[in-house]
Amino acid sequence: MKYRNAAEFLPDRLLRELQKYAPGEIVYVPSPQARKNWGENSGARRFYTQRNEEIRLKYEQGVPIPALAEEYSLSLETIRRILYR
Repeated sequence: MKYRNAAEFLPDRLLRELQKYAPGEIVYVPSPQARKNWGENSGARRFYTQRNEEIRLKYEQGVPIPALAEEYSLSLETIRRILYR
């Protein structure tokens, strides 16, 4: 995101109207494109979905919750939340 002076690209009428509401302030103008969901850009969503599926599969194969918690470095409560969701 780069900084641009509004006086350089906004019509005078729009600039004056904007100055009524935020004189001298920095204003963020969001993109009209729809926002992506959390983790879609970085791949984190896919990573955690795959990890959680592995945890469920191992639990179904008989691996106890404490062993899963230790293997994935997660709390017992987090493992339970993944399993029972």
